[in-house]
Amino acid sequence: MAAKLKKGDKVVVLAGKDKGKQGEITQVMPKDGKAIVDGINIAIRHTKQTQTSQGGRIPKAVPIDLSNLALLDKNGKPTRVGFKMEGDKKVRFAKTTGDVI
Repeated sequence: MAAKLKKGDKVVVLAGKDKGKQGEITQVMPKDGKAIVDGINIAIRHTKQTQTSQGGRIPKAVPIDLSNLALLDKNGKPTRVGFKMEGDKKVRFAKTTGDVI
């Protein structure tokens, strides 16, 4: 199945504690159906100090489900993603505006 959301896409969160926040996808895990979004779904991890790293409370981005994310179109509004053929290439397009992503 083709990926509707890819690394580098600007997205908005549709559900959860960070609803309404916007960010950029830094990593996608298609096998799990999750993505890591910069600055979204942050959890505090307590780490022990070692010789190489400082310990303490370190904020870490936790994966969020792809169904809770929507792509932002050129107007900055959430949109669904569709696929169409342009010549011999399959491209993604925004359902709200019809523009190719």
